[in-house]
Amino acid sequence: MGLSETRENGDGGGVHGSGLKKLLPLPSRKGRYMRMDEDLAQEGDGNELGRTDFGDRKASAKKFVLACAVFASLNSLLLGYDVGVMSGAILFIEEDLRITEVQQEILVGCLSVVSLLGSLAGGKTSDIVGRKWTIGLAAIVFQCGGLIMAFAPSFLFLMIGRLMAGIGIGFGVMIAPVYIAEISPALARGTLTSIPEIFINIGILLGYISNYVFSELPAHLSWRVMLGMGILPSVFVAVALFFVPESPRWLVMENRLEEARFVLSRICESEEEISQRLAEIEEAAGTHSEKAVWREFLRPSPALRRMLIAGIGIQCFQQVTGIDATVYYSPAIFKDAGIRGNKSLLAATVAVGFAKTLFILVAILLIDKVGRKPLLYASTVGMTCCLFVLGVALHLLRHGVGSREVGISVAVAAVCANVGFFSVGIGPICWVLSAEIFPLRLRAQAVGLGAAGNRICSGLVAMSFLSLTRVISTAGAFFLFSGVSAVSVLFVYACVPETKGKTLEQIELMFQRGDEGKPTEVQLGDVERLVQKE
Repeated sequence: MGLSETRENGDGGGVHGSGLKKLLPLPSRKGRYMRMDEDLAQEGDGNELGRTDFGDRKASAKKFVLACAVFASLNSLLLGYDVGVMSGAILFIEEDLRITEVQQEILVGCLSVVSLLGSLAGGKTSDIVGRKWTIGLAAIVFQCGGLIMAFAPSFLFLMIGRLMAGIGIGFGVMIAPVYIAEISPALARGTLTSIPEIFINIGILLGYISNYVFSELPAHLSWRVMLGMGILPSVFVAVALFFVPESPRWLVMENRLEEARFVLSRICESEEEISQRLAEIEEAAGTHSEKAVWREFLRPSPALRRMLIAGIGIQCFQQVTGIDATVYYSPAIFKDAGIRGNKSLLAATVAVGFAKTLFILVAILLIDKVGRKPLLYASTVGMTCCLFVLGVALHLLRHGVGSREVGISVAVAAVCANVGFFSVGIGPICWVLSAEIFPLRLRAQAVGLGAAGNRICSGLVAMSFLSLTRVISTAGAFFLFSGVSAVSVLFVYACVPETKGKTLEQIELMFQRGDEGKPTEVQLGDVERLVQKE
């Protein structure tokens, strides 16, 4: 496949004529390449009206892409809300339905495990019906599950609703990063593909707040209201379906080129760029053989093998470091630390939700500026330290060593810092990388496979955490998570590439050449090969 140096969806410039100049590094802006709009601004041809029209179109394209990214992320809000609200609702479900500790683990963890079915099915579904309508299907399935949970008369019906909600969430978390990556410009793709993680964090915070607000209701009513409130975001998905476009890359795969051109006209800044992007996507869509996708996964080429290791590995490490155990069972963790009373426990979890949401904003500001790997290093190293400190604090509190008040404060601070480091790096970036590194034809099902690994690991951690704490103590569990987090640092160093500023097609070429561990800026040799090709 040939490499087009054109920026993706709004990062124009080509290799025709003076376009070569635009690809060369600017002395005052190290490691970056001149954009079409910057070049036009410097030429100063005096056409103020033309520049105004260009600026208006550019601003309109940015707003439109942002609206599409927000729409695709609404299902992630459902996942976050469920994670957050269940941490408190389980206290009242236990009181109302008299469920055992094992039933609590199954109820909490089954959603993550069953969501892998939605993630696996979502890849094929999105290739058949499209990215947009798969997002709508996810919302419908979750609505049905949410209604069953809210009105469940017994543990059995509660499980049925939770299983349905899990399938809907599986569809949603898989398709959101795919859709956003395929519609976003290269220079903003990291930021926009992180929006689902923002919504997960907002959902968790809303779930914690819902727990706190409705905790004064009778036990048989409080958890039903808490769970039922999660249905509301999916209503907005249904409305938005009639206003957002399909992914232009999926339309090209379906040979619906005129529709793809129309969508690109909404997200690109010039007619020249539309034609360039369309040609580049057509080339990427036509470079693969017609053999079955799953056969390629079972017998991958060296390049695809490296993609699968990086994509699935980062998804699994996101969960085996214990983040869902920390979020789902934060009231139980704080109770073990010595905090008493449901109101106080739920108030402490709200602080965790605020920390998790605040630091995702830091990631959004930095991901397309400093790159993926620096944030991953900061995240995994920070989590390793915080999990170890939490283990030490809980161990000392359990044995009555030191001040109880100080120990509780350190434990709460360690949990907040841990979720903060998670949100600034591995939380959003695992989804960004998964949506970036796979070729167009394989992307949806490969991301689904990675999401399935994510959900399996999440479910295993959530379903075993309480039993694990009975065997090795809560402190021991977090020492274990700290060790796993330390391994994730080595994984990031050895297997994860830097993809900042590259188009999806350039990232694919990087894996094909086997230089994903090398500096990611496009080299002059790449430009020379492009000129020779022309």
